[in-house]
Amino acid sequence: MTKTVTLAHGAGGRQTSELIDEVFKAHFANPDLTADDAAVLMPPVGKMAMSTDGFIVSPAFFPGGNIGKLSICGTVNDLACMGAKPLYLSCAFVIEEGYPMEKLEEIAAAMEKTAKEAGVRIVSGDTKVAGKGQVDGVFITTTGIGEILPGIATSGEAARPGDAIIVTGDIGRHGCTVLLERENFGIETDITSDCAPLWGTVEAVLNATKDVHVIRDATRGGVGTVLYEVAEQSRAGIQLDSSAIPVDDQVRGVCGMLGLEPLYLACEGRMVIMAPKDRAEKILAVLKTCPYSSDAAIIGEVTEEHPGKVVLTTEIGTKTILAQPGGEMLPRIC
Repeated sequence: MTKTVTLAHGAGGRQTSELIDEVFKAHFANPDLTADDAAVLMPPVGKMAMSTDGFIVSPAFFPGGNIGKLSICGTVNDLACMGAKPLYLSCAFVIEEGYPMEKLEEIAAAMEKTAKEAGVRIVSGDTKVAGKGQVDGVFITTTGIGEILPGIATSGEAARPGDAIIVTGDIGRHGCTVLLERENFGIETDITSDCAPLWGTVEAVLNATKDVHVIRDATRGGVGTVLYEVAEQSRAGIQLDSSAIPVDDQVRGVCGMLGLEPLYLACEGRMVIMAPKDRAEKILAVLKTCPYSSDAAIIGEVTEEHPGKVVLTTEIGTKTILAQPGGEMLPRIC
């Protein structure tokens, strides 16, 4: 008989302790993991960054990852965008009654592996079990704390006309992967999610130059949404060269068939970086040596023209304003 999560696992008694010991503690063990009500931690010397994320991706397992891997990457990458070395994570699980214990363990194992790669420690957490039908499988919330490197101050407000815009790899793969896994379109591809922890990538860039104005994680809403957010924050314009934007051929094909725009498909292992043009080639060279950014590219620049807008130069040389996204194109991709 397949072992499943029961309501008793969330009641705070013996079964709860067994679940924590056999699944979570077994995978998350480290010197800072606590069995008490709160972790006691050594604070960073300088400034801290803190971020929290909820993950409800459907399906919870997809080519290239699962909700566990995603929950670590999402928060670690948000900290990295602020130039912060990830130090500590807490995680809270809401699990549906009847959820297979084997799948829960697979999720925990993915979190263990990804946290180890990112160099972050899971130090505390919470487990709740909801009745059948109240939750779709498992939801995870992670909160992270990181130490901002000296001399780093990144923000969407800091974009300046003349900045080069760099994307750290091909775009839209996560959104495309989840969409194809969820829906029965009859499209056969080898597309996998780009889900990855990116602190090592950001650290390599910042070790090469601290003159970086913006680092943003292109998750829900994709690169296009990030660019619109930065344009609004900085009150500057964004000029893109469509021919320079890296898109996997299979992703491009799926988008063509389904009428989707790759710029608005979610990424979970890609960042948008804005920095002075005279630093751009150096940053690009560093990115191409990192495992998750070998096909990084300069895709445009920040301008004084068209403040608050994203203007796209098409492959035939014409210019058009990229339409802002509306509604929800792909629900539950993170």
